[in-house]
Amino acid sequence: MEHWTFLTNHGHVLLCIAADPEIRLLDVATSVGITERSAQRIVAELIEEGYLRQTRVGRRNQYEVRTDLPLRHPLEKDNPVGTLLQLLSRRPAATAGNKSQ
Repeated sequence: MEHWTFLTNHGHVLLCIAADPEIRLLDVATSVGITERSAQRIVAELIEEGYLRQTRVGRRNQYEVRTDLPLRHPLEKDNPVGTLLQLLSRRPAATAGNKSQ
């Protein structure tokens, strides 16, 4: 049986960054099970589409997730990214997701 999951790698990367806005892309790649280059490409796409903001802090990057933007698929477009992040966050609901907008 082929291995599959309910979320795309883009969703997994976004979850990792929402949980730790200062996470290294190598750590994102390891958590998601993709190459670092793939993680870089996905982050670049998320930035290009406005779902992430990137700020350089010293030698590291810090990310901000735009939780107010809608999910991209037509079936989910009425739901903001923040709803997905809150639902799938490992943190308690009161502090789930990045509240940044």
